[in-house]
Amino acid sequence: FDAKTGELLGAHMVGAEVTELIQGYVVGRQLETTEEDLMNTVFPHPTLSEMMHESVLDAYGRVIHM
Repeated sequence: FDAKTGELLGAHMVGAEVTELIQGYVVGRQLETTEEDLMNTVFPHPTLSEMMHESVLDAYGRVIHM
């Protein structure tokens, strides 16, 4: 995330099923999504896509399910 604007700048992913997850970050980057946008988005639970939400929350000390 950009330190001044909070905009998503990119993502690194390694592991099983990451091809199912990367599209969320691609869309987020295209729409100039911020970390605040992602933290306030409702994600289905339990799902793989929820890890996008959890990883952002974890980066800011607000993780819920990990």
